[in-house]
Amino acid sequence: MTQSFSLDLRVRVAALVEAGHSCRAAARHFGVSDSCAIKLVQRQRHSGSLAPARQGRPPGRGKLVPYEAFLIQTVETEPAITMPELAARLPDEHGIVAASAMLSRFLCRRGFTYKKTPDGGGVRTRRRAG
Repeated sequence: MTQSFSLDLRVRVAALVEAGHSCRAAARHFGVSDSCAIKLVQRQRHSGSLAPARQGRPPGRGKLVPYEAFLIQTVETEPAITMPELAARLPDEHGIVAASAMLSRFLCRRGFTYKKTPDGGGVRTRRRAG
């Protein structure tokens, strides 16, 4: 992702437009794109603020969140379950398709780790607090 322009630059561009210059002239003066200056002025008129909007996806959303209890319960009852097996069980029981890597990231964010065992398998366990 690219970084937002500083608030100082945003204020200076908007001030030059308010002083009577066009958006394109302000853009050329400060070395930003025409669309940037136009969108800054539109943002100021619409919301009254020049601050950049928050970037990225809001936390707590995703297609696996409604099935969190099922996933955690399944992994806790069968710690040796593999992610492809878990991914194959999801469409059968809930009708949702998810990649095994997506399931692994989801469980890691919920505090699960994957520990290899000497027999070549592995077990998912919860991290300990502390």
